[in-house]
Amino acid sequence: MSATAGQVIKCKAAVAWEAGKPLVIEEVEVAPPQANEVRVKILFTALCHTDVYFWEAKGQTPLFPRIFGHEAGGVVESVGEGVKDLQPGDHVLPVFTGECGDCLHCKSEESNMCDLLRINTDRGVMISDGKSRFSIKGQPIHHFVGTSTFSEYTVVHFGCLAKINPAAPLDKVCVLSCGISTGLGATLNVAKPKKGSSVAIFGLGAVGLAAAEGARILGASRIIGVDLNPARFEEAKKFGCNEFVNPKDHSKPVQEVIAGMTDGGVDRSVECTGSIQAMISAFECVHDGWGVAVLVGVPNKDDAFKTHPMNFLNERTLKGTFFGNYKTRTDIPGVVEKYLKKELELEKFITHSVPFGEINKAFEYMLKGESIRCIIRM
Repeated sequence: MSATAGQVIKCKAAVAWEAGKPLVIEEVEVAPPQANEVRVKILFTALCHTDVYFWEAKGQTPLFPRIFGHEAGGVVESVGEGVKDLQPGDHVLPVFTGECGDCLHCKSEESNMCDLLRINTDRGVMISDGKSRFSIKGQPIHHFVGTSTFSEYTVVHFGCLAKINPAAPLDKVCVLSCGISTGLGATLNVAKPKKGSSVAIFGLGAVGLAAAEGARILGASRIIGVDLNPARFEEAKKFGCNEFVNPKDHSKPVQEVIAGMTDGGVDRSVECTGSIQAMISAFECVHDGWGVAVLVGVPNKDDAFKTHPMNFLNERTLKGTFFGNYKTRTDIPGVVEKYLKKELELEKFITHSVPFGEINKAFEYMLKGESIRCIIRM
């Protein structure tokens, strides 16, 4: 075990004290891991839009003070009792959803939605005892989605850690612990376009670009990017997009525009915006007889959308996916191997990098729409 095992570690963390206010670098105390928990030294973390959304506290239960962050890479420092598969020194990616290995979902080959460890954005404490492992001068600081990677050390349930090949550079593969895997898996595992087919991608943020990358890997010949921001079109060419549609440029619904471009509709579509209008368009733009639309974007809680049942009866399929249908511990190590074998390119997703002390710059880049992924170096 490491020299610090079993002891409280004092380290730096970026704490959000209130909604929408810049994070403050503070000295925090990180308690040792309890049963089924692992303490991880975070080396690199990235900023994902989900962190920004909960930091802004628009439309969900605000919970502050809190340590955000959930897209990261690090090294195991110590493990709590009952943890068998991980030991100090292992390289890991913490993931916002886990794999306990025992529930019905984990035992099903078709699901990755673990009953115990699926994402819970309202919980600010550890599952085992309902307490936080972070404190400042005795005041508990809330966790975020079981990961809280904006800290030099964090405590995570073992089921939310993917043990990966130590040869993989953590400053690159850390982006696989959330958005990139979500978009990539939506295409590779769910939409599954055939070689030479057509795919429409709605929303060209990090997740949409990863979905396009999946279509490129599978050999789709037409990859149509749909976005309201034409500034994203040039960047998207690097990820395989070869045609573009801005819904604002057309007087008719974008699904009709796409049907006109593709002789009746695309073979597959992947929706990565969370907008209800985009979801309807993504479903209605696939070809009858065989078209499949996959929803990835997270809607607002009161949303509902409407489509005519004939769209289903005419043999279109609508599917949803969660984290790209990847199981955290079983599948994510294999995605890292794809990168190591050069089957998957990650560098092009990483547009910016800042030292930990300048973490608020990462928020600025994202809010201005300048970055795909900004890596924060601990």
